[in-house]
Amino acid sequence: MGDHCRGAQDAQENGPRSGTKSPDATDRIECSSIPNGDSGSAATTRLYKRRWLIVVLFSSYSLSNAYQWIQYGIISNIMVKFYSVEAFAVDWLSMVFMLTYIPFIFPVTWLLDKKGLRITALVANGLNCAGTWIKVASARPDLFGVTMFGQFASSLAQVFILGMPSRLASVWFGANEVSTACSIGVFGNQMGIAIGFLVPPILVPNVDNMTDLAYYIRIMFYISAGVATFIFILVVIVFQEKPEIPPSQAQAQARSIPPEEYSYTASILRLLRNRAFMLLVVSYGLNVGCFYAVSTLLNRMIIEHYPGEEVNAGRIGLTIVIAGMVGSLICGIWLDKTKTYKQTTLIVYLLSLIGMLVYAFTLNLGHLWVVFITAGVLGFFMTGYLPLGFEFAVELTYPESEGTSSGLLNCSAQIFGIIFTIAQGKIIDTWNPLAGNIFLSIFLLIGAIITGFIKSDLRRQKANLHPEMQTKTTSGMEQGISPPEVLKEGKL
Repeated sequence: MGDHCRGAQDAQENGPRSGTKSPDATDRIECSSIPNGDSGSAATTRLYKRRWLIVVLFSSYSLSNAYQWIQYGIISNIMVKFYSVEAFAVDWLSMVFMLTYIPFIFPVTWLLDKKGLRITALVANGLNCAGTWIKVASARPDLFGVTMFGQFASSLAQVFILGMPSRLASVWFGANEVSTACSIGVFGNQMGIAIGFLVPPILVPNVDNMTDLAYYIRIMFYISAGVATFIFILVVIVFQEKPEIPPSQAQAQARSIPPEEYSYTASILRLLRNRAFMLLVVSYGLNVGCFYAVSTLLNRMIIEHYPGEEVNAGRIGLTIVIAGMVGSLICGIWLDKTKTYKQTTLIVYLLSLIGMLVYAFTLNLGHLWVVFITAGVLGFFMTGYLPLGFEFAVELTYPESEGTSSGLLNCSAQIFGIIFTIAQGKIIDTWNPLAGNIFLSIFLLIGAIITGFIKSDLRRQKANLHPEMQTKTTSGMEQGISPPEVLKEGKL
């Protein structure tokens, strides 16, 4: 299961050297018991091959959940006709994901901190699976309330999912892999949105016969329920809490803090007092909130300028997300290589603004191929920003829980997502999509300015580069000194 056992000087994942024996179970226990002693020596770390299986499995159930977020919105005109409700009611089938997140994020991050990755994954998949089967029973024109309840169950599952990529990356991956691993975790969510844009318009054509339409909708629900059930079974069997030996010096330090000395409330308060992190919370929320609004209202914007193009509206959404997945992976690899967190985040933010303006002013030109290109550029940068925000937050807040910092980022995104979706929807109804997109561009400009004021204090990188300070950090926390103060004392 493990690749190799490494110390501070051996970070290469090349397996056992020739002429040496692979460590047996006894050796692994001995290696994992080497602490950061009083001498300040680095702890032993190890990378396990299973880490790739864990992150791919996480990406799979994140995909299943993200698909459900957008599956109604991209065929909103069909859902309005089938359930005989207002367009705003159908918008809430997407916005319920944002609304549910806000009150539940704090108890869920507490659960993640106290019970760990496996329990959180099991609860997430149980809720996700339940939501899909509830929606199977809602494929009738008089059961809009049932489909909303199923969507609520799936939205509750999302609360257990969105904050996990950075935590999972830190727990399972080495110091030079965490950004790439986080990008893979976000990749699953983006792939789910992409499939959510592409598949529903194909499975549910815009027909007038309600019996046929109910049949098509039921087929769509059955497919998502079958996939969610299969993934749930895999998680129960395969998903593991953490590796026996930590993968990095930073994770070894995090494990050295006794659980009874960790205070969730104190952690939240430290984060709220972290000025750089709070600026990132606002700027991240503005960017991702804009993405949520564009995704939710994409069908309405495309149909207004290109009537009858439901399938192409889905394909444009697919283009946005596929381009974003490429952007996410490139940004993740770039961060692992360069560690230029603030510079990369600011550049990608500014390019997101430019992409939004270009998309806004070319949407009504009458050429769908132009919309595909501009939407792809917008997606590459706007969606590519997601893992940047997660990883920058972990750097700014180390050694606080990754789940807590990610949770606050996502909470901000959900709040702005609801505000932007409602406001842009009203602007589109009153004026036109151009006015709505200019409205979003203004807030992207504000977010870019805020990003420029963030002080780049890369605490996790300092912990990995200076393992001799870990003992002092631990002792400082035991004495009640907050992590930022400990790091300052260490003159890092």
